[in-house]
Amino acid sequence: MKAMLGKKLGMTQVNEGDEVVSVTILKAGPCVVVQKKEREKDGYSSVQLGFEEVKEKILNKPQLGHFEKYKIPPRRYLREVKVSEEASSSYKIGDEITVDIFKKGDLVSVTGVSKGKGFAGVMKRHGFKGGPASHGAGQWHRRPGSIGASASPSRVFKGKKMPGRMGGERVTVRGLKVVDVDKDAHVLWVKGACPGKNGELLIVREERR
Repeated sequence: MKAMLGKKLGMTQVNEGDEVVSVTILKAGPCVVVQKKEREKDGYSSVQLGFEEVKEKILNKPQLGHFEKYKIPPRRYLREVKVSEEASSSYKIGDEITVDIFKKGDLVSVTGVSKGKGFAGVMKRHGFKGGPASHGAGQWHRRPGSIGASASPSRVFKGKKMPGRMGGERVTVRGLKVVDVDKDAHVLWVKGACPGKNGELLIVREERR
């Protein structure tokens, strides 16, 4: 299993040969294995990871009880990652996972919550071209146009592209290349953009080929 939790620190540019590429800097780990779930007992195999130490007063009693049960220092974030039975058996509660599980050239997928854009129209949300800009097209430039299908079936079909809330959704970006790994600072440099704003929690997994 190559998976860990991290935070998005920001973006910058680096030289890769003769090419300048955009990279996202991630604070990846260290993570600790807090809990394991097994197929025989729970119906599936997974590993629960904790990230970023936090003071006890920040957490409520049920959360503190969870950490005390497994004798793990409190963590701010807990996320469950599904793994195979073989991968699950190779980890023990309390094991630490650091950024050196990845190496330069690896392909990873990054999961996070995308930036919220608020209420958006069809041109911004779905890429509609809009209406005509002149010749009597008053107050119609950015409208979606007709949405119905006449008298039959006298309704709007489910899934019709319309204005609405945009962003703020769980997104996974796949096939991102690891440009560099800083083991001492627990920093991962990934080619391309990752979902979310700076400071957003991300899940970094090895890309399945």
